[in-house]
Amino acid sequence: MLNFLARPLVRLVDRYLPDPFIFVIFLTIIAALAAMLLQGQGPLVIVSMWGDGFWKLLTFSMQMLLVLVTGFMLASTPLVRRALELLASWVSSAGGAIILVSVVSLLASWINWGFGLVVGAFFAKELARQVRVDYRLLVASAYSGFLIWHGGLAGSVPLSIATEGHPFVDVTGVIGTGQSIFAPFNIAIVAALFIAVPLLNWLMLPAEKDSVHVDPALLDPPAAEVDLDPTTPAQRMENSRILSGFIGLAGLLYLANYFLTSGGLSLNSINMTFLMFAIVLHGTPRHLLDSLQEAMKGGAGIVLQFPFYAGIMAIMVQSGLATTISNGLISLATTETLPFWTFLSAGLVNMFVPSGGGQWAVQAPVVMPAAQELGTDMARAAMAVAWGDAWTNMIQPFWALPLLGIAGLRAKDIMGYCLMHLIVSGVIISALLTYF
Repeated sequence: MLNFLARPLVRLVDRYLPDPFIFVIFLTIIAALAAMLLQGQGPLVIVSMWGDGFWKLLTFSMQMLLVLVTGFMLASTPLVRRALELLASWVSSAGGAIILVSVVSLLASWINWGFGLVVGAFFAKELARQVRVDYRLLVASAYSGFLIWHGGLAGSVPLSIATEGHPFVDVTGVIGTGQSIFAPFNIAIVAALFIAVPLLNWLMLPAEKDSVHVDPALLDPPAAEVDLDPTTPAQRMENSRILSGFIGLAGLLYLANYFLTSGGLSLNSINMTFLMFAIVLHGTPRHLLDSLQEAMKGGAGIVLQFPFYAGIMAIMVQSGLATTISNGLISLATTETLPFWTFLSAGLVNMFVPSGGGQWAVQAPVVMPAAQELGTDMARAAMAVAWGDAWTNMIQPFWALPLLGIAGLRAKDIMGYCLMHLIVSGVIISALLTYF
């Protein structure tokens, strides 16, 4: 039944969803027009906001590029390849592959969203090497696990409000993770998605005649060029295990000390962990650099598109448009329904401000005073923002770019399936946020 329903959505998206770069141009135009019509901003002011904000995500863009590159380099090491092959060998059917990649991606994304994107993408590729399965749905299943990230251990909103001296502490106080990440309502949402996401992916599995497969040979990384008998000093250094071992072990020593002294998971710590293990496990600088050359091929979308999203965020925040959208929906709320309307407003704002931390900075000044005035549970209201941010990632290609770069697909290849997740997860999350 769901396969029958998903099929027209897949065809619709394939026909009408353009490349994510075209998508971001349309979002820019929509944000600019809305700021002019709803906020009374002039065209020159809007263009100035957009241009001034264009480079505000450079640090984040580099971090995201490194998520892709360092993850690719680590996953292409012989040890990790063998581990993925072993895990993939547990299944022999298309349905089993879909369920397993969904569960692995959900678990990894619950631990850390960047980790989940990389692990899901590479595990999907390994499964496609061993099992005959629709590759589009397989990669979509890997991405669908990302839906859970903001309710997990690295959720930016729950971690922010659990931090002493956070920007909204005067309104909310410090809200520990026991009231957010590990609260019964959030655990219920996470548990429901752990069941619904793999099941939905399995139910969308197309018939063999409708499946799109990929040649496993195309998924294999190129063989590394090895100088079996390096003759020059440069070649000997490039093939030196001593150099790789020294710098890699130094990095791992730093990371061990960092985590033992209460350093948390972050983009920087995840990227450094991936990089140092890649250096050690590749064995020589030459092997690592060969892997890097292949990894960079998937990073073009990040380099080109993230500055445009920074410009959109600047328009949304500086014009007051994001606040207007939030206020408009929250004005409909009561004590009981505030989480529901907050969830919807966060999902809408996320289309234009696809950054959990950035979105929280925009919506918290609206949502948290409203929760205080209505007597709504502060933690539940904050998590409604978090889940709304995660929810519409299913149709916002911003976060899919690293995964698509690794998998070698386009956004339109997976978004039809992700649209089904948007519908189903929207019902599950909003219902549990409101009534559980």
